[in-house]
Amino acid sequence: MTDDRKTQLAENLDRVEERISAACARAGRARDEVTLIVVTKTYPASDVRLLAELGVRQVAENRDQEAAPKAAECADVPLTWHFVGQLQTNKVRSVAGYAGIVQSVDRARLVTALSKEAVRAGRELGCLIQVALDAEAGERGERGGVAPDGVEALAEAVAGAQGLRLDGVMTVAPLAGPYAGRELAAFERLMEISSDLRAAHPAATMVSAGMSADLEEAVAAGATHVRVGTAVLGVRPRLR
Repeated sequence: MTDDRKTQLAENLDRVEERISAACARAGRARDEVTLIVVTKTYPASDVRLLAELGVRQVAENRDQEAAPKAAECADVPLTWHFVGQLQTNKVRSVAGYAGIVQSVDRARLVTALSKEAVRAGRELGCLIQVALDAEAGERGERGGVAPDGVEALAEAVAGAQGLRLDGVMTVAPLAGPYAGRELAAFERLMEISSDLRAAHPAATMVSAGMSADLEEAVAAGATHVRVGTAVLGVRPRLR
């Protein structure tokens, strides 16, 4: 069964690779400008190990109660774990123990908690500011994230916090607001926000955008990282 699953994953990875390569070619970008992060939520640690054998080095999870034991089970595997879900402060100590990058930083209180636990763990945590393109000024979006006008202040907080590294920005294509159904426009707006951020923080070059359904639009806009789950692992089993 493991051999069958590995073959299936390899074929799926090949198809995703073809999509990313074709999107890069259309955009006039080099293939190595885009990094694939495989979202492994709801799938077992055995799949994570198979993905690593197939060359995957970046994986993402969105629920600590699932991610923490999975990361522990795969501690001997050379992987960078990304936390991409809305993060409650009471889960920060756990997440700081295994995540290399937290992509869902969206409020000052979370920055404070992440800094405290990164220092406690003796680790440096990469942080992305999650931008909510459906949020009005000062509000949070339905899927988490800070409104565009709040990015600068939050980035300054991350940059000034011990144990944290400001790596860039992330968004999820919004389901409501002016960018609903306009993925390319949404990701182009994220690139504008990234450009403004890099003016003040030149090392914050990471732009995480695009998933299985809209990775082409993300690559066209200029994303440096795409987060792909279903297209690699299959339709997700329902959580109990």
